Amino acid sequence: MKNAMDDKITLGFLLRFTLPSIVMMIVLSMYSVVDGMLVSHLVSTQAFSAINVVYPIMGVIVALGTMFGTGTTALVSRKLGSGDQQGANNIFSFVIAVTIVIGIVTAALILLFLRPLIGLLGANEALFPYCYGYAMPLACFLPLSLLQIQFQSLIVAAGKPQLGLLLTVAGGVANIVLDILFMGVFHWGISGAAIATGIGFCIPAIFGLCYFRWNTKAAFRLVRPVCDWKQLLHAATNGASEMVSYLSESVTTFLFNITMMRLVGQDGVAAVAIVLYLDFVLVAISLGYAMGVAPLISYNYGKGDKANIQKIFRISLCLCAGVGVCMTAGTRIFGGWLAQIFAPAGTIVFDMAVAGLGLYGLGYLCKGCNLFASALFTAFGNGRISAMLSFLRTLVFLSGCILCMSALFGVTGVWCAAPLAETLALCVSVTCMVRFRKVYPYGTAS
Repeated sequence: MKNAMDDKITLGFLLRFTLPSIVMMIVLSMYSVVDGMLVSHLVSTQAFSAINVVYPIMGVIVALGTMFGTGTTALVSRKLGSGDQQGANNIFSFVIAVTIVIGIVTAALILLFLRPLIGLLGANEALFPYCYGYAMPLACFLPLSLLQIQFQSLIVAAGKPQLGLLLTVAGGVANIVLDILFMGVFHWGISGAAIATGIGFCIPAIFGLCYFRWNTKAAFRLVRPVCDWKQLLHAATNGASEMVSYLSESVTTFLFNITMMRLVGQDGVAAVAIVLYLDFVLVAISLGYAMGVAPLISYNYGKGDKANIQKIFRISLCLCAGVGVCMTAGTRIFGGWLAQIFAPAGTIVFDMAVAGLGLYGLGYLCKGCNLFASALFTAFGNGRISAMLSFLRTLVFLSGCILCMSALFGVTGVWCAAPLAETLALCVSVTCMVRFRKVYPYGTAS
């Protein structure tokens, strides 16, 4: 049976192939946005701020799932490209088994230390009950959440991006409906939002397990796990860049929160939460493309098709740059409309969020290309370079810019930290792509 990744590389094909991943990431990002929007309207603005306070905990969950998901996808795709289906089955099955164990252990640790952990994240007495009420139920769904995140990219590697999109949409619709039911009808408060999100995660996770276990026509399948710690380590290190990215987001979200709390108080935390929530959706476009195109690069790398890799590389850079321009323009033109989803026009929170979006949005000019650069090296199996790019962009540069710019320019400096960090990261990304153009086939002569 012909793999969908064998089609001719054109702009139209890349858009069709990656569109399900893009939409899938947008729907996934809507989990947080819908939670925030409905919590703000159905519970309180304090509860809305609380979700952003505990986001670093969820960032750890997403980081673990993304690390194994993207790392395993690259290995599996290269195995399939070279015709080794049994090798793909073995790697995939062992990583999934280990992930389930890690999920159970991590959930237990989070539940055990949740109260002091929330305190360390900066929750005051007013926010603590909301933080605990949201984080505790969500932690119970952690093992299935990890699987759901992994299956996002693994289903794409199986040549079924449309199926992945369908599952994600199903989970997203369930999340929205249950949010309204649990908070608006049953009045379960912020815990209802967490339970709704957890159930939304379960749908793709459980279906994915069934699909890869019993579908004999799948490109690779779940088989009896065979211990291969070397391949597990390879998958983990290969996906380290994505893990670093999400862990760093947890750290920088924490820095945004405590900095705005210090400068302008709780309204500042709510304003930065609006900007970051909207960022989840906007960056999902570039992130979805990067995740969607990475298996295609790995597959052609395994086949040794240099011409296809060069085409993917050139088209991808143009697409990422174009999307960045559109998103930057969008945040400036529609900033008021976007902020009004969360806060009434004319309020202090609304005014700060609109001003913040206009400055923060400048970072999208560079962000898409930075995400693609990291995904490119992950696809080639160079987790070290990919992790370095993510680490510098999302932790070193952004954290440093938040601290320095806020000290120099106050709230305006906080909003300008992201575009400055993305610019610095782009310089490093370009340097690495030029440096390795003779090592990997995206820059060699066809």
